[in-house]
Amino acid sequence: MTTMKALLLESTDGPEAVAVRDVEIPTPGPGEVRVAVKAASVNHRELFIAHGQYPGMTVPSVMGCDGAGVVDMLGEGVTGASVGDEVILYPARQWGDRRDTPAPDFGLLGMPFPGTIAEYICVPAENLAPKPAFMTWEEAGAMPLTALTSWRAIMFKGQLKPGETLLISGIGGGVATFGLAFAVALGANVYCTGESEEVLDQARKMGAKDGLLFTDPDWRKKVGKMTGGVDVVLDGAPSPSLPNYIRAINPGGRIVIYGSTAGNEIKFNATDLFLKSATLLGSQVGDPVDFREMLLFADQHKIKPVIERTFPLAEAREALLHLRDKHSFGKISVVM
Repeated sequence: MTTMKALLLESTDGPEAVAVRDVEIPTPGPGEVRVAVKAASVNHRELFIAHGQYPGMTVPSVMGCDGAGVVDMLGEGVTGASVGDEVILYPARQWGDRRDTPAPDFGLLGMPFPGTIAEYICVPAENLAPKPAFMTWEEAGAMPLTALTSWRAIMFKGQLKPGETLLISGIGGGVATFGLAFAVALGANVYCTGESEEVLDQARKMGAKDGLLFTDPDWRKKVGKMTGGVDVVLDGAPSPSLPNYIRAINPGGRIVIYGSTAGNEIKFNATDLFLKSATLLGSQVGDPVDFREMLLFADQHKIKPVIERTFPLAEAREALLHLRDKHSFGKISVVM
């Protein structure tokens, strides 16, 4: 058996229990290609998976859904791809035909499908897109999931327009920082909440108009005055935050929720939503159309991830622990 190194989930006892192991190198099936991964990244999704917080868990499993690399083998019947192509990977499989929602068998790389934090991965040929030439491998490998999630939430679900006001709740993570970059490039007015003044200062340097500490017990009284009213909200932790900003929503506003990192239960007054004809929207990942549109916009505006720190594959578990314990702003890259 020919082996490769990969970050392997061997139990659901938390990120300390994952490890870089030798596993069998995959061979592409019909319609698939094999990619020699150059770079990947870790997301909060991997932390949830390490604790068994994912439906239909499969253990052992190679982790990771972000990746970029070089095509090194073609499966039977593959067209439109060649050995040596430098590519970035769509981070999911089997979205289906509907744009508004994925098919029942849709899933992401890294659970339920094999992941990207490995020396090789096999994916359908349609998962490939050309690696953005202006990005390093570290940047390209850190982009897919969070950039795609942010793009769909803001552009497809939130329908953000130039000149509108976007509030990003909890700036610092990958989805939020990409949301800031996309919205500024679009010509929107962006405001943020964050955990520290240092994080808010980084957001201002990226183009945010201003920000508030979500640790400030009075931020709900300040957000309306600061923003002048909010048209779109990007929120991955709505449980504590939504009740604080909902009264700052403009008539016809759109609140887009893409995660629940601070809990699942949300309490707010229904009148604050329906009397403004506002909309509460759920959003997850994105389809291949979103992926192509996102990459085109990123190329036009030269938008790339903020890399907080880079780890070698041998230290991929340490990358995950850094995300849990020390992460502040941007993405954490893993290079092969």
